[in-house]
Amino acid sequence: MTDSGARSAMPPPSEGLGRAMSPQRRPFWKRNAPKVPGRSVQASPIRENLKDQKPRKTLSFQDFEDNTSDAWDDAEDEIIALSEAKLSFENLLPVSVNHGKTASTNQASLPQRLEEVTGENTVPVTGEDTTESGDWSVPQSESRPNPPSRLSRQLGRACSDDKSLSEREGAKLKKVNEFIAGPNTDLDALKKMVWSGVPREARPTVWKLLSNYLPANVERRCMMLERKREEYFRFVKQYYPSRTQDNHVETWRQIQVDIPRMNSQLPFFRQSSIQEIHIDIPRTNPLIPLFQQKVIQEIYERVLFIWAIRHPASGYVQGINDLVTPFFVVFLSEYTDLDVITEDFDASQNLEEKALNSIEADCFWCLSKLLDGIQDNYTFAQPGIQLKVNALRELVKRIDAPLHAHLEAHMVEYLQFAFRWMNNLLMRELPLRCTIRLWDTYLAEPQGFSTFHLYVCAAFLIKWRKDLLRERDFQGLMLHLQNLPTIHWGDDEIGLILAEAYRLKYMFADAPNHLNQKKPT
Repeated sequence: MTDSGARSAMPPPSEGLGRAMSPQRRPFWKRNAPKVPGRSVQASPIRENLKDQKPRKTLSFQDFEDNTSDAWDDAEDEIIALSEAKLSFENLLPVSVNHGKTASTNQASLPQRLEEVTGENTVPVTGEDTTESGDWSVPQSESRPNPPSRLSRQLGRACSDDKSLSEREGAKLKKVNEFIAGPNTDLDALKKMVWSGVPREARPTVWKLLSNYLPANVERRCMMLERKREEYFRFVKQYYPSRTQDNHVETWRQIQVDIPRMNSQLPFFRQSSIQEIHIDIPRTNPLIPLFQQKVIQEIYERVLFIWAIRHPASGYVQGINDLVTPFFVVFLSEYTDLDVITEDFDASQNLEEKALNSIEADCFWCLSKLLDGIQDNYTFAQPGIQLKVNALRELVKRIDAPLHAHLEAHMVEYLQFAFRWMNNLLMRELPLRCTIRLWDTYLAEPQGFSTFHLYVCAAFLIKWRKDLLRERDFQGLMLHLQNLPTIHWGDDEIGLILAEAYRLKYMFADAPNHLNQKKPT
C-alpha cells in the first residue's frame, strides 16, 4: 500500500475519538474552543480535499481571506472608534471611557480589549449598577476620571516640570521654616533635612544655626543676636584704630591688597586708583556689578582685621578674604529680594546702617566658627593644606590610577593645582551660586569644611578625567586645571559632585587603610 493509500485508509482523529464517546458528548476542545486570530470558522478546503482524495487545489490569497475570519474583525471598527474618540492627548486630561450602544458584538469584552490597547483601567468607579441592557456607559453622577495613559503621563510630566519644581521648593521651604521655628531645633535632624540644599528664604537662619552662632532655643535667639553684635562692635572700637600701628601695619596692608582681588568676577568691590596698582590678578568679568562699593569694602576690611588681631597664631593669610563672601551674600538676602550676584544693588541706598551693621557682625562670627575648624590651614607653613593635598594624592591614586599616572608622567604635582582648592575651598573654581549651594552641604556635614572637602576635591578632579587624559604635556594640563569650565554650572552639577564625594567618603573615611595600596608579595 502506498503512503497516500495509508493516509486515506486512516480515519480522521476526530472520527476515531468519536466512536469511543457518547454521541451527545462533544470533545472538550470542540465545546470550548475560543476564537483565536487566524482560526478558520468554516471547514478548511484543504481538509475536504484530503477526505475526497481529490487533487489539491491551489488556493489564492483571496480564497484564503474569504474563508478565514479573525477574532479581532468582529470589534475592530468599535475599538478604533473608541480609541479615536476617547484617547485625546491635546489637553493631557485623564481619559474617561463612555462606550456607546452601537457595539454589535463582544460588548462584554470590549472594555478589557480597550484596556489592553490604552493601558488604562476603564471600569467606572461607582457603587451603583452602571449597566443598562448591556450598555457599558459611565453615569454622569459620582463618576471619577480614570488615570491617564503612559503617554499622557509622560507628556504631562514634561509640561509641568517647572510647576512641580516650584511646588517642591515651596513645600521644602514651608517644612524648614516650621522646623526652625520650633521651641528647640534639633540640629541633627535639620542637617539631614538641608543636606541636599537650603531654600533661599530660609538660608540665613539655617546657616546661623548650623554655624552654632544662633542657639537652638528659639526664645534665646533675639537676645543672643543682639549681644553678639554689640560684642563685635566693641572689638571694632577697641582694635580697629590700631590698624596703622607698626605691629599691625603689615596685616592691614595685606588686607587692602587682597580685598580688590577677591571675586574679581563678581560685583561689590570698586577699588580706588591707589589700590588698583596692587592688583596682580586680572579681573575676569569686570562688567558684572558686585563688590564694587566702598561701603562693602569697609565691611570686609573691619571683619578681616578684627579676626586677624584676635587670632595671632595664624594672623591674616591670603585666601581668608574669599571665605567672607558666601556669608555676606546669604545674610544680605535677608534684607532684599534681588539676586545680588547678578543684579545691580546699591547697598548704601537700599540698606539702613543698622542692617549693614547686623550683616557685618553676623559675617564675623560665622567666619570665626568656620575657621576654628580649619585654622591649621592658615598657620605658619600651612600644614593643614599640605596634609590635605597629600591625602588627595593618595585618594586619587587609589580610585583612578590611570589619571594619577598620567599626571605624574607629565610632572604635574598636586600641590600646584590643589593648594588653591584647599586654601579657598574651591571658591576660585566655582561660580558664587555654586559655592553657596556647596556650603549648604558643608554646614550639614560633620567636619564638612575639612574632611568632607577632601572628598569633594577628589570628585571634582575625577569629573575632568577625560579632558585631562587628552592633554599631552605639562602646560596643557596646568592650563586646563587652572581654568576649569564651570562658569555655567548650577545646582545639578554640584549635586552630582556631592553625591560622588559622599560615596567616596563612606568608602574610605571610616576605613583609612583602604587608601594604602597592598604591596605584592
